Amino acid sequence: MTAQGWYPDPHSPGLLRYWDGSQWTGYTQGRAAAAKPEETAAEQSDRVSFFGAKRRVEELQRQIQAVQRENRELQSELQRLGVKDLVQIKAETTQLATELDRLRAERLALQEEIELARSQLVETQGLVQLQDVGLYQYHHPAESSVALRGELDRVRGQIKEYARRNAAIFANHNFTFNNSAPQGRKFVDQMSRIMLRAYNAEAENCVKTVKAGNLSAAQARLNKAVEQIEKQGRMIDLRVSPSYHDLRLLELQIAADFQMQLQREKEAERERLFELREQRRAQKELDAERERLKKERAHYSNVLAKLEAGGDLDGAERMREKLAGVQRAIDDVDYRSANIRAGYVYVISNIGSFGRNMVKIGLTRRLEPLDRVRELGDASVPFRYDVHTLFFSEDAVTVETKLHQALESKRVNKANVRREFFYASPEEVLPILKSAAGEIVEYTVTPAAEEYRLSLGMPDTTL
Repeated sequence: MTAQGWYPDPHSPGLLRYWDGSQWTGYTQGRAAAAKPEETAAEQSDRVSFFGAKRRVEELQRQIQAVQRENRELQSELQRLGVKDLVQIKAETTQLATELDRLRAERLALQEEIELARSQLVETQGLVQLQDVGLYQYHHPAESSVALRGELDRVRGQIKEYARRNAAIFANHNFTFNNSAPQGRKFVDQMSRIMLRAYNAEAENCVKTVKAGNLSAAQARLNKAVEQIEKQGRMIDLRVSPSYHDLRLLELQIAADFQMQLQREKEAERERLFELREQRRAQKELDAERERLKKERAHYSNVLAKLEAGGDLDGAERMREKLAGVQRAIDDVDYRSANIRAGYVYVISNIGSFGRNMVKIGLTRRLEPLDRVRELGDASVPFRYDVHTLFFSEDAVTVETKLHQALESKRVNKANVRREFFYASPEEVLPILKSAAGEIVEYTVTPAAEEYRLSLGMPDTTL
């Protein structure tokens, strides 16, 4: 009979292995040795308990020793490899990951700097190429113009593109120098750059010096430069590209347009300031006249009271008429002060200064309009102006505008519309004035021009 706890070994069929109740142990024996005489239940129980516990303790001790030995071996191996504890490894891993991210960001920043440097290098190389033929980034007058800046940028871009493509100047590259074709090509290239530099320098100077009114002179100067280059480079058929020359002329035109625009703005500002001064002066005169009339009205009122108290009915009636006239004058001053469109329209000429076929048409809000005419005939002209008509209108602004529009084609200064001179005789203006203002009470066709005639020794008026 097999003893309790011994079972066939699953790995060795000829052996029995001891099962301690929870796992196989290392104790084995032959199947014959396991057969023993039957024991009593008490003896069997005591023997199994004693030997089982002892074997269990021994087995556990062996397992503990094996684990301790394995632990010592692992510790030794860890020390040999220099591996640190897990917490430190995680910390170092995190630190290394952070450093890696920093290095990647730094590498990306360096790559961006490299790309920027490359683009700047390309731009610098382009500038060097342009400067080699005399194209510099100089200040153009129209750069500050909102209206002309876009056109200027477009033209400048095309000019640079011509220079980059070596299409700004042409020459015969089949030229030989000292019987050498390479030396001939080198000579042609050098001459082309020198002449193009000279041309571009002349174009830049023209742009910088052009003023309103002298565009034609600047254009002629640049055209002359083209002719001189073609003349001096005749041996190698050297000439400036016509398309490139047209672009430089257009650049010059833009500069002149800006100067003209600037002059118009300055003239308009001067005229605006003049109008403000005229308005203030007219208002001052109206205020002074109003005060004078009020004092006169007060005086007449006092006289009227005395006449009525004395029973002088005729004298009182005459004084009432004077008071009514003063009141009408005050009302007129108040109306002119409140209505800025009211004023005097005038047509004047100065045949001694401008000839018979030129007139000036304008308006004034002065209380004494002839004061304005006398100011116009000051030291700036050799003779005084002659007045052909001077009349009050409640809408003088509209009358003046209609006259100017009708004579627009005859305007002398087309750049500054506030210069109100027109190539027209007084006879031509009269029907236009009647159409604009209605019936004209007084209009003098033939100017007196007394000072002018006396200066010529011509007392008659048949000029």
